[in-house]
Amino acid sequence: MAISDFTIIRRSMTARLFSTVTTSLTVCVAVALMLVLLSMRDSGREAFKRGSGNMQLLISRDASPLVAVLNGVFYANAPRAYIEWGKFEQIRDGFPWEFAIPTQLGDSYRGMPVLATTEEFFTLFWPTVQAPWRLAQGRFFEKSFEVVVGAQAARLSGLRVGDEIFLTHGLLGGTSGGGGGAGTESAAPHVHKEFAYRVVGILEPTGSPHDRALFTDLISSWILHAHDRRLAESGGSVSMTTEADLLEEDRKITGIYAAVMGRGGGDLSAMLPVVFDQLRRDTSLTVANPADQIDKLFRIVANIDDILLAMAAVVMVSSGISIMIALYNSMEQRRRQIAILRVLGCSRGRIFGLVLTESVMLGLIGAAAGLVVSAVGVQIVAAVMKARLGLLIEPWVGLEWAVVVAAGTVVLAGMAGIVPAVMAYRTSVARSLRPLG
Repeated sequence: MAISDFTIIRRSMTARLFSTVTTSLTVCVAVALMLVLLSMRDSGREAFKRGSGNMQLLISRDASPLVAVLNGVFYANAPRAYIEWGKFEQIRDGFPWEFAIPTQLGDSYRGMPVLATTEEFFTLFWPTVQAPWRLAQGRFFEKSFEVVVGAQAARLSGLRVGDEIFLTHGLLGGTSGGGGGAGTESAAPHVHKEFAYRVVGILEPTGSPHDRALFTDLISSWILHAHDRRLAESGGSVSMTTEADLLEEDRKITGIYAAVMGRGGGDLSAMLPVVFDQLRRDTSLTVANPADQIDKLFRIVANIDDILLAMAAVVMVSSGISIMIALYNSMEQRRRQIAILRVLGCSRGRIFGLVLTESVMLGLIGAAAGLVVSAVGVQIVAAVMKARLGLLIEPWVGLEWAVVVAAGTVVLAGMAGIVPAVMAYRTSVARSLRPLG
């Protein structure tokens, strides 16, 4: 009974099972690494665009526009400089804003940032372009000393509606910013035990950095730090601070989320460049366009992306070389079998095709396994990014990348099989069938 080419290849691969498995695993790792890097690069870029939502400008007094976005949107650190309330009112009243929302960073709860703001933050600002804020439980804050908790912050802290918490001055591992008035390193965390906050709402996930933050009323934050000021000035105990005790120096913010009045429902107002230019003339302010700064951030890390992809490409080429070496080394052991096949009627061309097909099969098996591993890998990376940074990365491998990488792997495997196939093609029947010993 005639033996098919597939049967010959299958028996050849199973006869060298260890070599087949290890070679396929090498290809699998290379394919998975390349696909995870490519998929995470594209998905990560989209994830970082969330958070700024429908905000067009971020106004602060940070050192640079990029630092302003990292602090004000991604909660990297508490800003060191603040904007006076009078300055905010001047900015708010001086331009045709769709919204200009004051924000203050400087406090935290169990290492999670607390953003003090106004009710407009939930009614006018959207965390993503596609959708506004939505509540999973409770309501938005309506008065002082009420707090709304982001989805991830609620999951990590276990907070529920009705719980009472005390805020800590400064961000964990960071510095106290303009909100606290000190702007210096904090040797030990100071807990504002005089004022308890009540959790009134839990937000639904947005896939943005805001998921790991807590949100409270701006006036209550002013009262916290005004109380600290009064204690320091009196040198002892003072009565509970209220809004009536606030001085002008207590009323300060660290940032302004702003969008210019649009025309005809367009995404970008024609007035935006004019407003941006006028604000930049005030050298005391740092004016950032979040979208531009995120693009700048990715341009900065683009070289790192290229290096990682180059490393993955080297691993993939190495996997092709491993296929060639595995088949090349097996040729010495298989010369007798090849000669027997020749005697049984296999042509040189058919022998060449069998070895080349075996090489392609190794690449195909490795590529298929790599696709499965990469699908699991992107899930793991997405889960880590969500847990650590609050970023929602779509855990999927792009079909176009999967096809390109898999096809490239098969072609590379085919090229790697040419040298062993030529060796098999040139195998001498007479010498290979010479009696052993």
